[in-house]
Amino acid sequence: MLWVKALHIIFMTAWFTGLFYLPRLFVHHASVEDKATHERLKIMERKLFFFVLPWAILTVGFGVWMLIDYAWHAYSKSGWLHAKLFLALILVAYYAYCGKLMLDFQHDRNTRSHVFYRWFNEASVVLLFAIVILVVVKPF
Repeated sequence: MLWVKALHIIFMTAWFTGLFYLPRLFVHHASVEDKATHERLKIMERKLFFFVLPWAILTVGFGVWMLIDYAWHAYSKSGWLHAKLFLALILVAYYAYCGKLMLDFQHDRNTRSHVFYRWFNEASVVLLFAIVILVVVKPF
């Protein structure tokens, strides 16, 4: 099970690289005015989104494996596990929403400013902090 946990952490780290950088690309994309940069950012966003998709799937897969194998039995009465699972679901929704935003940029439908994306960019950091603290500290 330690191998499963290690792989879960490795893939989670790889996934988060995309979760940190993709919204940052949105910040720049919302600010850009020239066509060439606009088109280059479209390519970068699409490639990054699909590059980290396998890491997202593997993160969730190994997390579910741990949950089924031992975590639910050991910690189902602990509030931290329920909170962590809830935040993990929010994280998956955040990534899916990044995909929607990417498609909006791809089809020139973005209506949000770079300020929105600057704030949106911070959500993944907050989720990472909260999830890691819940798993390591197990506060409740």
